[in-house]
Amino acid sequence: MSTSAVEPGTRLAERFRLEDRVSESDGATLWKAIDEILARPVAVHTFAPDFPRVHEVVTAARAASRLTDPRLTQVFDAAEDEKAAYVVSEWVTGESLTDLLASGPLEPERAAGLVAEAAEALAHAHEAQLYHLCLRPSHLVWTTGNTVKVLGVAVDAALSGLTTDQPALDDAEGLGRLLYAGLTGHWPGDEEEGGLPAAPMTDGHFCTPRQVTAGVPSYLDTVTVRACLPESRKGTGALASPADMAEALSGVARPMPIPISYPSTPAVASASHTEGLDLVHRQQLTVPPSPPPPPRRPSGGGSTLNRVLMTLVVLLVIAAVGVGAWTIGRSLGSPTKPEASGSSPSASTSASAEAQTVKPKKAQGFDPLGDNSEKPEMADLAIDGKPSTLWKTERYTSADLGNLKKGVGLLLDMGKSMQISDVVATLSDAPGASVELKVGDSPDLSSLKTVATEKNAAGKTTLTPDQPATGQYVLIWFTRVPMDGGEFHGTIYEVVVHSPGSA
Repeated sequence: MSTSAVEPGTRLAERFRLEDRVSESDGATLWKAIDEILARPVAVHTFAPDFPRVHEVVTAARAASRLTDPRLTQVFDAAEDEKAAYVVSEWVTGESLTDLLASGPLEPERAAGLVAEAAEALAHAHEAQLYHLCLRPSHLVWTTGNTVKVLGVAVDAALSGLTTDQPALDDAEGLGRLLYAGLTGHWPGDEEEGGLPAAPMTDGHFCTPRQVTAGVPSYLDTVTVRACLPESRKGTGALASPADMAEALSGVARPMPIPISYPSTPAVASASHTEGLDLVHRQQLTVPPSPPPPPRRPSGGGSTLNRVLMTLVVLLVIAAVGVGAWTIGRSLGSPTKPEASGSSPSASTSASAEAQTVKPKKAQGFDPLGDNSEKPEMADLAIDGKPSTLWKTERYTSADLGNLKKGVGLLLDMGKSMQISDVVATLSDAPGASVELKVGDSPDLSSLKTVATEKNAAGKTTLTPDQPATGQYVLIWFTRVPMDGGEFHGTIYEVVVHSPGSA
């Protein structure tokens, strides 16, 4: 199928409908398309019959599809046959580094945070022997979902026919150039790149970031020089891989969405710093007050009357104590009041029923009504104890999941059957989610019983069963998803499960 024969409306694999031609270069065409089964936009590359590197591109795409770092573009499909060759990947929306630099250099910490995320992602790709080799500002995107995304790992190099004997060094230099661009608004190359002017030069060498832009911290200047300006290193060692770059930037603050505090866990000592402080405060409140100081004895020379009165008071107190002791003894020995010890068992039961936090053994995206591809590689991020990481559903065209299915969700395997007191799920702040809590001893949807429902949920949401619920599997089930960052999807930053004890 030639590029000229591929027109808007063409369907590939009876699933991907091409809509808009985005770009075309040397026989490879990039399209915006729709995955008609999952109702989501995707990016599709098609190729002219005489495109010389179809096999290399498809092979690279298939290898890249195994990458699981959410900061790298996902590849969904790649095919090479007599009828057509194509690569289908994630459609990423957001602002590229080029867009972010349209009004000038970024704040140094923000530029460093973006590149640090990209460096970590590329380090993971290198572990799988996959490389980028052509990093440009258009490849680094701050998405509408407030995450960093690196586009084109392995695939773009194959499209351009790029090879190298030192891929780690080349990608480290590419990251250094991105950092240089973020700090200065210039590109350290012989020509302009993506609308960025070429970096200024002195004595035939590129100026360092601090020479171009005031206020660049010296350590970021040094990192950039070590990565991509060998003439200015002055004896400092090169950063020779994305892993080196990631380590050099490991201390920088990362660009993040609005922070969400980690959900507290009730009645569990030292579950968080806040609760630890609260526990100390409660303990302080229960400390009995200090006894008043004993009365001062009258100084020598007191009157006889005072001494007589004091003696009488003492005798009266002794008599009262004796009578009280005799009364208590009779009460304890009487067989007519068995209820005296009746409160102890209930107190013990209450103490044993205190909710405890139970960490799930495993999490997975759950889509039994579709192809079960609800971001499985991100599922464990919702139970890792880090409020900055997240799992989210696929994107849909409407709040009712594109009218494609009744629900999708996150399934937790608790490892064994247990009673569930409640589940605290930290969702996105976007309103409009409808969430159900389902519990059961089988991961089949039909075996999971709905025990709690929350409509128009957002932020920290506590799902408490109306009646005692027991099971090994806990499902947070979205029946409606909110508009979040310009698209419809459900998001879970963190899940905390509470149980009064194993069933």
